[in-house]
Amino acid sequence: MLNQLDQLTHTDSPLAQVGRSARLSLTRSVSQLAAADQVMLRQLLENDCDYVDNKIFRTKTAERKLFDEAPEIAKPDTSWYHPVMDKLGDARQANSVGSVLLTAKQEVALFLQFNYCRFRVAKLKKKIDPVSIDPDLAREMLDWHSKAEAYRDQIAQTNLALVLAMAKRTRMSEVDFADMVSEGNMALLRAIDKFDVARGFKFSTYACRAILKAFSRAGVKQTKVRSLFPTDFDPKLEKSDYMQTKREDHEEDCVDELKRIIKENRAELSDIEQEVIEHRFAVGGRRKVEPEAHPLTLEQVGKIIGVTKERVRQIQNKALEKIRLTLEDDFLL
Repeated sequence: MLNQLDQLTHTDSPLAQVGRSARLSLTRSVSQLAAADQVMLRQLLENDCDYVDNKIFRTKTAERKLFDEAPEIAKPDTSWYHPVMDKLGDARQANSVGSVLLTAKQEVALFLQFNYCRFRVAKLKKKIDPVSIDPDLAREMLDWHSKAEAYRDQIAQTNLALVLAMAKRTRMSEVDFADMVSEGNMALLRAIDKFDVARGFKFSTYACRAILKAFSRAGVKQTKVRSLFPTDFDPKLEKSDYMQTKREDHEEDCVDELKRIIKENRAELSDIEQEVIEHRFAVGGRRKVEPEAHPLTLEQVGKIIGVTKERVRQIQNKALEKIRLTLEDDFLL
């Protein structure tokens, strides 16, 4: 086993060996940090940290103005958010369960706080020596990154309803609803990273356009995939109609049983009840006399038997209740 490891080490490229030595030096420099923090620190040092610049970031009072003097902003409640369930994925539900509608001043403050945190991460990255990392600088960098992610999450959660509203407005048949919501969420995050409040526009205006573009790209991509991999019609892949067929057979059996109940008068209907049922639903003896007979209204039946249509309704309901009980006893149970 040791020989195999030695062989792997010696066969590594020079670039891979440099990368391994850099990772080892990083681990030794910040060995007192938690494992998750070490992984995050490595990612921050290896990747670019973009931010939307603002002139206020370089002033001496930036932190006091951006954080201490900023308006208070409530965090949204996203318990209503169920993107994979179409019937629950209604953006209007957000209004009844703790949705937060930001004012223009609050929105500006939130985006400035988010980008200032990323600005500080970028500045600290320039100060840190990758070979020998100062643990204090590393902790400060991780702290600002954590704050930036928290502000990013808050902005995203506040604007989740935008994604559902745009998804319901477009509803492309070739793209699944859950896939559309996923594409919209990714577009929302990208819009948060690129939005510049200094231009004076509302974020919703910028984000909606980005989300709709993401939906369009998803539809084009899905169309291309289907054109590259066409499939012939296969009856085996069709949705089974077993339950529908079973339900129809059950209904036919119930109808046949109802006809027998009425024909044999197993529900013990009175003469007037039988007459009302036969006229109202064109069944029984009336069907024999008039094969093309149609059901009559309550008023028409009332004129035939000489009572009001309300009295016909009462007789009908009583007869139907008797038939229902007989059907349940003889057939359904």
